[in-house]
Amino acid sequence: MMMMNKVMRPMLLAAAMLVTAGAANAQLKVGVVDLQRVLQGTAEIKQAEAELQARFGPRRDELAAVEKELAKLQQDFEANQTKYTEAALADLSARIQNRQRIYQRNAQALQDEINRDRQDILNRVGQRLQEVVKKVAEAQAFDLVVDAQSTLYAKPAIDVSAAVTTAYDAAYPVKK
Repeated sequence: MMMMNKVMRPMLLAAAMLVTAGAANAQLKVGVVDLQRVLQGTAEIKQAEAELQARFGPRRDELAAVEKELAKLQQDFEANQTKYTEAALADLSARIQNRQRIYQRNAQALQDEINRDRQDILNRVGQRLQEVVKKVAEAQAFDLVVDAQSTLYAKPAIDVSAAVTTAYDAAYPVKK
């Protein structure tokens, strides 16, 4: 690590000097895009989220009902330990454990499926978004566009997130 620092320092210093020298001769036009906000603001993502909710909502509701059933069984088990026989308690405990396993398996399967679908959507939209950012940057003559999430400070005037969202929705309108 120390050897790497000794080697990297001169290189970083040289790079900084080149950037400084270049900046003195030319002005860079920089834009900032809040990619998270753009993604959440596109009509395509909004429609996809609504479709995911419609598709997976019933299964989530079923899981919520099973969760309530499990809570009721657990409450019954705890409240009636002195009233039930050992055999009845063992039977109830086995039913609870079985329902918990089924619930956990189904909940994990549902979450995996939702995550897979969301990732597919984000991958598709992300590729398209890069093209749109490039077009907006070229149209506004930006030399550099950075993500707001990785920027410590940027003047609000150079934030082109709204323009990118509008351009994305125009380039990729949702189908109704």
